Amino acid sequence: MRFVLLGAGVGALSLLVVHGQAGVRSDLPLPVLVAVAAVAGLAAWRAQRSWWPLAAAGAVAYVWLVMWPPLLAASFFAGTTLRRGRELAAYVGAAVAVVGLSAVVGLVRGGEHELATATTGNALLTATAVIGLPLALGLWYRARREVQAAARERAGRLEREQVMRAEQARAQERARIAREMHDVVAHRVSLIVLHAGALEMRAGDEETERAAALIGGIGREALTNLRDVLGVLRTPLPEGVVSAGREVALRPQPTLGDLDRLLDQSRALGIAVTRHDEGAPRPVEATVERTAYRVVQEALTNVHKHAGNAGTDVRIRYLDDELEVEVRNGTPAVSREELPGAGWGLVGLRERVELLGGTLRTSAQAGGGFLVHARIPA
Repeated sequence: MRFVLLGAGVGALSLLVVHGQAGVRSDLPLPVLVAVAAVAGLAAWRAQRSWWPLAAAGAVAYVWLVMWPPLLAASFFAGTTLRRGRELAAYVGAAVAVVGLSAVVGLVRGGEHELATATTGNALLTATAVIGLPLALGLWYRARREVQAAARERAGRLEREQVMRAEQARAQERARIAREMHDVVAHRVSLIVLHAGALEMRAGDEETERAAALIGGIGREALTNLRDVLGVLRTPLPEGVVSAGREVALRPQPTLGDLDRLLDQSRALGIAVTRHDEGAPRPVEATVERTAYRVVQEALTNVHKHAGNAGTDVRIRYLDDELEVEVRNGTPAVSREELPGAGWGLVGLRERVELLGGTLRTSAQAGGGFLVHARIPA
């Protein structure tokens, strides 16, 4: 668009300049002057692709009619385009030759043409205003553009380096977390599995043997899940990929189809768990099923920690466009010492549910007990 405006401006200004110099244009008819101005404007419009036609048109128009706008525009483009000193010197020499040739033509024709081009003062003024200043302006514009381009490239390089440093720091932190989890958590869980196995072998009654076997099985499952997590932490992320959207080749995650096994584990530890399914069961997204499973899992874990042998109801409701999960436990019949916890289970669970556009509500019940209620779009 700007080159269209440039072409129109050069053409209009050229016609205005040459039409106002009756002695210079001699007796040329107006259509000829309009055609010459139009050619100059067209050459200025095409200067984005090649400015040499504009320089040629400007040289002919200046020598013939003292039409200076095309030559001025060509000098600016020469400053923005020519890179080597020899090229600039050649252009300046050619432009000075055009001014000299126009002076010769002025001497031959006489009149206003001679006054405009053949006098020393006017020739110097024309060379300075039409060639020197536009050429210097073009050189400044090109230098400014190169400085800006270099600044943008430097800023982009610094940004890429910053991203690389952040990725490196993230990878180091992930590796540190993986080491800590392996050295502390995995070691302690392994000891639990070993002691459970020893207890199972030395158990004096069948009930103790079943409890030890259950503890060992849960511990081995925890170690398997922990190894999966450590594998994710140890795996470097590819460039441009964030961890939240990365697909990691793991074994299938638990869904609602695995819920009964989870409830059986809680029952084996002495908790009376009752499952209620409401509505017509239907397939839902895998992420929804996994989240529903984690809601029940976290709620039962809290029952184990804080409520001991309290009876617990688990309800799965299939609504038209939602899946409701409700875990409600009563007051334990026998108080017991609470197990320590990090306190982040429900926080992480709420984040997991909200990522799917759902809501999680937790509250203590008036008659005792606790309620965990999740609504997940499905």
